[in-house]
Amino acid sequence: MQDEFGPNFITLTDEDGNEGQFELAAVKELDGNRYYALIPMDGEDGDYYVVLKEEQENGDTILATIDDDAEFDRIAAVFDNELFGEIDYDAEG
Repeated sequence: MQDEFGPNFITLTDEDGNEGQFELAAVKELDGNRYYALIPMDGEDGDYYVVLKEEQENGDTILATIDDDAEFDRIAAVFDNELFGEIDYDAEG
């Protein structure tokens, strides 16, 4: 995880070496885990990713995809309802 653009923007590199720029939209702690809602800089309005902060055995910190469907659905619902529920992306002005 690299903070390139400022405190709310990060650049992530995937396993294949591809970089992507994201805005950090929200952070939520749930059941002892920390989750991040990331908006891709080149994405469509309303698109975002949910990732999990993991500590590796070697001490590195990574942001990982959530493999468990039930866990993903639960935290995505929290972000949708609590953080993005009142945003109307289709509203004019």
